[in-house]
Amino acid sequence: MPVRSAAFATAAGAALLLLAAPAATAAPHDARLVAESVTVDPTGRIAADGSVTLSGTYRCTGGSGPVFVSSTVSQSDPSARFGVGGTRAVCDGLEHRWVNTGTPDTVVLEPGAAHVEATLMELRPMGIVPLPSFHARQGQDVVLTAG
Repeated sequence: MPVRSAAFATAAGAALLLLAAPAATAAPHDARLVAESVTVDPTGRIAADGSVTLSGTYRCTGGSGPVFVSSTVSQSDPSARFGVGGTRAVCDGLEHRWVNTGTPDTVVLEPGAAHVEATLMELRPMGIVPLPSFHARQGQDVVLTAG
């Protein structure tokens, strides 16, 4: 009997999570969409050592765990994205700047057209392991310049 009760409790919990999922995807009129955002500046930089610097702005409200702005860049192959640093976010409802710098391990990026995706993500405490909770995401075509 205890095994059956545990299985039922697990199934009921999963069903509740599934029912709650549509509520978590905010409608366009949701205030959180207005209060939380991330942007990407139209220009990034490539230094002589191959490091890439990307930047933009973000705005977020309080969270229960640490929040970060991460960024990826791609050039000729849009399916090959390379991480470029991460910045700890301050979620106080105000607009802040973010700047991420990093050197992709497996590719040399060239000045010119690129695509950048910035993500505002929280590591929300859920039991033993923190789970990602996405606050905002923005993709933008940019120009990488030498310097």
